[in-house]
Amino acid sequence: MDPKYMSALSRGSLDVIFNDPDKAAKLFPVPVMQCLQVKQMAPSAQGGDRYRLVMSDGDHYVQTMLATQANHVVHDGKLERGCFCRVKQYTPNNLKGKNILVILDLEVVESLGVQEKVGEPVAVDSKPATETTIAGNDFYGAKKEEPKPQAQPMASRPATHAGANIYPIEGLSPFAHKWTIKARVSLKSEVKTWHKATGEGKLFSVNLLDESGEIKATGFNDQCDAFYDLLQEGSVYYISSPCRVSLAKKQFTNLPNDYELTFERDTVIEKAEDQTNVPQVRFNFCTIEQLQNVEKDNTVDVIGVLKEVGEVGEITSKKDGRPFQKRELTLVDDTGYSVRVTVWGKTANSFDANPESVVAFKGTKVSDFGGKSLSLLSSGTMTVDPDIPDAHRLKGWYDSAGRADTFATHQNLASMGSATGRKDEVKTIGQVKEENLGVDEPAYYSIKATIVFVKQDNFCYPACSSQGCNKKVTDMGDGTWHCEKCSVSHDKPNYRYILSLNVADHTSHQWLSCFDETGNMVFGKTANELMELKENDEAAFMAAFEEVNCKKLGFRCRAKMDNYGDAQRVRYQIMSASFLDFKSEGNKLAEMIKQYDMDS
Repeated sequence: MDPKYMSALSRGSLDVIFNDPDKAAKLFPVPVMQCLQVKQMAPSAQGGDRYRLVMSDGDHYVQTMLATQANHVVHDGKLERGCFCRVKQYTPNNLKGKNILVILDLEVVESLGVQEKVGEPVAVDSKPATETTIAGNDFYGAKKEEPKPQAQPMASRPATHAGANIYPIEGLSPFAHKWTIKARVSLKSEVKTWHKATGEGKLFSVNLLDESGEIKATGFNDQCDAFYDLLQEGSVYYISSPCRVSLAKKQFTNLPNDYELTFERDTVIEKAEDQTNVPQVRFNFCTIEQLQNVEKDNTVDVIGVLKEVGEVGEITSKKDGRPFQKRELTLVDDTGYSVRVTVWGKTANSFDANPESVVAFKGTKVSDFGGKSLSLLSSGTMTVDPDIPDAHRLKGWYDSAGRADTFATHQNLASMGSATGRKDEVKTIGQVKEENLGVDEPAYYSIKATIVFVKQDNFCYPACSSQGCNKKVTDMGDGTWHCEKCSVSHDKPNYRYILSLNVADHTSHQWLSCFDETGNMVFGKTANELMELKENDEAAFMAAFEEVNCKKLGFRCRAKMDNYGDAQRVRYQIMSASFLDFKSEGNKLAEMIKQYDMDS
């Protein structure tokens, strides 16, 4: 090994960084290290690439996390195994006794090229006395905030940010202390109160944003009183410890940060005189195609072209009976997929974006009931035609080619969600029978099959016409139909489908039962219209059933043991159905072939 490569490294820097922070700041402000490994981490629900590195100073090596703001060195093809780097911004952490270096900015020393591992480095250890105070008093390599004329300090507390090292939000952890962040309030909640047997209280929360990331912060009781009016959405503040950093409660936030903040009695918050150099909003977009890899209940940001806008509807909360307004939107992007996004309340009522607008959603919850769909959380936001590169790219794609495209949904993918939270697989009818699905417990599955026969007898039933009631009504013989549930009589019933279909694929056939929604889709007409044909035009009635034969669909089904007289047998019921998108099916087959090639 050429000695120049060993001398190029900042030997001993890792030991000093983790065990003598003050000395490290003086001796190794920008250490040179060798990259021994670059590994892409598994995709997160929020999207965006994350990379884990192993860095060496020749004497020691350490596991590192590359901040997303530094991903460009990987994307540009500069950072690779064996290259040398100047680590320009970093913060050391110690998590459960394991040293981890977070790298926020680095530069590849291209003149040194790519070499085999230099030296015989060993893992860097922390001295016992410093294991719980790794961060020290400084964020090494962080931006130094120049002294400025001071804003009026809150509650006569001394100003703290002048000359302080400004931490990036992504560098915050429970092991960092004596820090100051400069962040914009990107979202502010209302004050929420609670009353329990154990006591009562109130809280509010804000999302704080800087160029490195975003984090949620919450103020309880006294801190709610102290900070609620001070923190205004859209403004930039200096926030200084003491302020508790703890693991984020993912069920209460739409941010990808692993940590969250809790304001304390001595937390110092000051409005910044300089409101610039802090971004307005930060997205971590997941493409619509990538949603197939996101588990239900995760939170994602998504952007796409608005294809369809539904009417405002209303549902009633099962919890407290309150009505909620909802509106369903259809979003598409250049991956060739579409997804349904539901917005609620004021957003649903006031929605006025035109179809073909580009819409960005921050904080949508993923559902897999009947296929992937999204719901905008109360803590989420929606922006129409944002001035960001992703929006301009999608607008250009849609105007040039996307308007004429057809789009696949996630309804017929190999892993589709069920109402039980289980995963139901795409199977053949032969597999459904061979595996005895539904015999031991209810089972959900999906098939692609062709309708070969529809029973004409009892294809529908007379239902109550009252809104929300689908109970069967009784013909009273006097021209009225009575509903026992509603205790009302109607002049005529509202007929609803209750069909038995025989479907087949290349392996076998089976009988499926289905209800009104699927019947409307299969026949292309309502049960009322079909009943009118039966009574007035028998030839047209017979033709309607013939037209259904040979239609090929994707069916999501439930297999469940049921009683028929004295015997038990499995009943197969259609939960949802959709006509096949042959372009989508072709894409999925191509993807399966690609996976097969990779596996082999």
